[in-house]
Amino acid sequence: MKHQTVRDLMSDAVVRVQRGTPFKEIAHLLLEYDITAVPVVDGENRPVGVVSEADLLQKMWGGEPDGSPEHAEWSRAAAAGKADATDADGLMTSPPLCARESWSVVEAARVMARHRIKRLLVVDEEGRLAGVVSRSDLLRVFLRTDRAIRTEIIEEALVKALGLAPSSVQVDVAHGHVVLSGRLPADVSAPLLEEHCRSVDGVVAVEFRPAGEAGAEGPAAVGS
Repeated sequence: MKHQTVRDLMSDAVVRVQRGTPFKEIAHLLLEYDITAVPVVDGENRPVGVVSEADLLQKMWGGEPDGSPEHAEWSRAAAAGKADATDADGLMTSPPLCARESWSVVEAARVMARHRIKRLLVVDEEGRLAGVVSRSDLLRVFLRTDRAIRTEIIEEALVKALGLAPSSVQVDVAHGHVVLSGRLPADVSAPLLEEHCRSVDGVVAVEFRPAGEAGAEGPAAVGS
């Protein structure tokens, strides 16, 4: 199955600053656009860092680190440097974590989870800033209609991936919950079918009910 890509979901209206952008101008941009961080780019629009609200607040915290104990010395030095900084070059966290436009939503979600961050800068094939994708952007895949999910499961999972006839398995979808029912050929296992269905964007859960099981022959529950 082909997942939606970062390009499909990202925002390309990105407020950005240069290395020499002054402290107060950055603070003004964060407040004006109601954002919590801003990317720093070089002269060729390639991301070199990110300045966040936390970076600016080091002025108030006096350079006290907020990192983990094992990195206390490094954090203290970094925080002190940001407390004394007057422009983006001194304030930014570098290098920034970036996603490619071609990444799937799954790849982007994994990187966000691994690094415990809420957004990723998105770069094009030449490494230039193309947009920003956030957790809330990725969650939009779960807004797909049940009808769209059901159609993709039948066309992509059943027919293309597994070579089954569209009517060989009954597919019911309600609120992202997929219920599959019927008899499978010997060369297709229920776990394999369920795996293909779970890879469809917007699926919340998958259940297979063999033919003859109670509820297996019920009418399709397809949402709008």
